[in-house]
Amino acid sequence: MQYHSAGLTDVGQRRKLNEDAFLVDDDLGLYVVADGMGGHAAGEIASQQAVETVHGMVIRGHGALDKVAQGDTSEESLRQAIRVVESAVQAATYMVFGLAQHDPNQQGMGTTVSVLAMCGDYGITAQVGDSRIYLIRGHSAEPLTEDHTLVAWQLKQGIITEAEAARSPHRNVITRAVGSREYVQVDTGFFEVRPSDAYLLCSDGLHGYLREHEIPDVIEMGPNGAAQRFIAMANSRGGRDNITAVVVSVR
Repeated sequence: MQYHSAGLTDVGQRRKLNEDAFLVDDDLGLYVVADGMGGHAAGEIASQQAVETVHGMVIRGHGALDKVAQGDTSEESLRQAIRVVESAVQAATYMVFGLAQHDPNQQGMGTTVSVLAMCGDYGITAQVGDSRIYLIRGHSAEPLTEDHTLVAWQLKQGIITEAEAARSPHRNVITRAVGSREYVQVDTGFFEVRPSDAYLLCSDGLHGYLREHEIPDVIEMGPNGAAQRFIAMANSRGGRDNITAVVVSVR
């Protein structure tokens, strides 16, 4: 499998500071989106530090992903590959939390992290927060991640309806973040990759304005064109938050 990607981030129409960060590394097959939060410049620091830490940890442990990419799909090899990606997010959590403890201005900072790691015919996701990863296959798009928000939990429990969720004043209340504590529960996923698949990683500043049925048409523009189009769509629809889009195509 070969990967071709593009990533863009934009401050949006309302914010003065862009606290989003992203990573695209086609050689490694690693893609990350992080949406920081915190006072002063702390959110920006949290997201960038998280992205860099995940990148470094996956580079160090990439032998386990290479093993799967080369055809070893035994249960133990798959478990080890998933563990590398999960541990990378945990390392980011510990790093961001540690930085905050040494600077009063950064206390309470945190970030979402959505990671997509490709290993040949398989892909791994790791998720904390409410950024998202979508799989675009054929002419449909489906999320590979679940939002860690109060509203998503209420929906899952049947406490509120979809219509109530759309109007809820708690839409942006996150229940998990990287860095707010020294440990976080990381959701991981493992799936089969097919030629011509595409992926969209994005912060809530984009997916909050998107409808899933719109995604495949934009993806057909290719990674660069699609990333630019997604940013423009979010800005034209209000741009209330920072906007980040990473688009990956598989060949």
